[in-house]
Amino acid sequence: MNAFKAFKACVPIEWSPNLYITLVRGMPGTRRLHRRTLEALRLRKCNRTVMQSNTPSVRGMLQQVKRLIVIETEEMYKARQEKMANHRALRPPLVISHLPRSGTEST
Repeated sequence: MNAFKAFKACVPIEWSPNLYITLVRGMPGTRRLHRRTLEALRLRKCNRTVMQSNTPSVRGMLQQVKRLIVIETEEMYKARQEKMANHRALRPPLVISHLPRSGTEST
């Protein structure tokens, strides 16, 4: 979760009509109420993200399971996806020559 917190500092937080919710901790060992809340939010596996509308009922559900999830606004989610896409982008290959330099003669 520290990586998410560090990322959140990069993007200004603004009010958003939609929230992107990511489950970052597992459900085993949690209360039945919390598991049912996560199922109602459609979060069934770790590191899965769902989009929910920003309503008082959804915010109350998020408050219940706040230690298991990370909440992002649309701007934060788009910026994180763009950053991940740039990280995964193809880079030019490294060309390494193992031949001796032509200017230096070794005898």
